[in-house]
Parts: sequence; C-alpha cells; structure tokens
Amino acid sequence: MVSTAGFASDVRAWLLVLLDGDSRAKPRSHACVYVYFGGVRPLLENWATTRGHLREITVTDVTAALSPLRGWQRRNAIAALRSLFRFAKKRGLIFANPTTRLRMEDIPRSLLPMTDAEVLAVQRIAVPSAQRLIVALAAVHAARATAIRRLTLDDLDLPNRRITIAGHGQRLGELPHQTLLTWLDQRRATWPKTLNRHVLINAKTALGTGPVSPEYLKRHLLHQGVYLERIRGDRVLHEALTVGADPLHLALVFNLSHTTASSYAAIAQNLLDDTAAVEELPLNQWRPRRRTS
Repeated sequence: MVSTAGFASDVRAWLLVLLDGDSRAKPRSHACVYVYFGGVRPLLENWATTRGHLREITVTDVTAALSPLRGWQRRNAIAALRSLFRFAKKRGLIFANPTTRLRMEDIPRSLLPMTDAEVLAVQRIAVPSAQRLIVALAAVHAARATAIRRLTLDDLDLPNRRITIAGHGQRLGELPHQTLLTWLDQRRATWPKTLNRHVLINAKTALGTGPVSPEYLKRHLLHQGVYLERIRGDRVLHEALTVGADPLHLALVFNLSHTTASSYAAIAQNLLDDTAAVEELPLNQWRPRRRTS
C-alpha cells in the first residue's frame, strides 16, 4: 500500500474529481474510476518506495514503469497516468507533466469485444435468412467471408451436426444449424433445379456453379454496417476469455495462424488482468466514496 502522504492525498483528490466531476470535467463511471486506479496503483506503490511526491516522478520513471506492459494493460495504464498528471498539473501539484509525450497504441477493433450497441445493430440488420446464416457462421465458427462464400453442400453433415469450413472440420453449432435449415428450405423452394453446390447462391449464381461474389456480402452486410471480421474477431476473443488465453487452443479450434492466435490470446490476457485488478481494489481510503451534498 502506498504510504507516502504526498501520493495519498493527491491521488485521492484526483479520484474524487473523476468520481464527482468539477467545473472543467464531467464525472466518470465507477467502472472507469476503478480501472484507472487499478492501472496506476502498482506503479504508485513502486514509486512510493523511493519518491515522496508526484512532482518527483520523471519521464524516465514513467517509461520504465510502462515498459513491461502490453496491449490493454498498457493502454489503460497510460490513460490513467495521463489523467492523473493532467489533474496534478492543472492544480499546481507538479512542475512538469511526465506523461505529455505518451501515446496509446491502437488496438485493432477486430481484437476488441463487440459493444451491446453493435450486437443490437447486427440483429436489426441481419433479418433475411441468408444474412442470418452468414452472421451465424462468423459469430459461432469465426468463419471468414471467403470461406462462407465457398462453403458447399458437401461441407455439411447435418444429421451428425458437422461442418467443414476452409478444410477445417468441426461440430456444427446450434445457431448455425437452425439458420442453415431455414436457409436451405428457402434455397430449395426458390431454386429447386439449380446445379450449384454452394450453400449461398443468388439469382445469378443459381444459373451456374460458382460462389456468390465478394460484392454480394458487401451489398447485403458491409454496406449496411455489419462487419464480418468484427463479428469473427469477437467470437475468437470470447473463446479466449472463456476457456483461457491459450494461443494453441485458439489455433486448433478456429484454424488460425500462430501469429493471429497469439494476438488474440495476448489481448484476452490483458482484459482478464484488467478485470482482476478491478476486483482486487482495496476497500479503504483509496476507494473514494461519492460525496453527498
């Protein structure tokens, strides 16, 4: 626990402003306050062993403290430190801000969990059975757009609930199974005599044997705001968060390259670490209570 009085009083004042807001800043959510504190707490505890006040923290100190951090853990720590030292600078608690030159690395959106708003948007848009099938394959099996377009009837084993996607056989999930049955019924009713063996067909490809074009997916999903790579990435990340941040497991389940699987595993581990840090926050003077008028 940080025992230095200079740290304790200044950090507590910062957390209270985050929680309550002031004339220059809106109040933040409790979750944001906890994540910010969880991000800076270990750094402050380390600095408190050799420093007596925030004004003594240098750019070198900040750089050294952040060097072992990666992904979201580093991003959250940088955001929290920038907020803390901006607060201290505005109130004359420090002479120079050691976080001025800090920059947060961009994390691809496909490696971040989907928001509730994004999920609801997909549900509103993907209503036709073909669209629902495409989304289901991406959401449950993390299928890529190309693999979905090239999926054939020969890749399906509906009685045994099996599917082969891009040469990778796996058990067919409940949602894709139901959407497949619905789409195949519609497919047979609309094009009963087609010789095309691809699962997804349209009025044009029903007359031939080729797959639907990439433009087909763009027109029906991408141009309406549904990003298959976003959905696919969310599925892989969910697996990593649920089962464990094991790149080998992800590579085997979703037929990913080692590099891609490692990226998802690293992001998942950082998210898990952030959650653990929030849950371990102390219930003492370091957790400020919202002040009442």
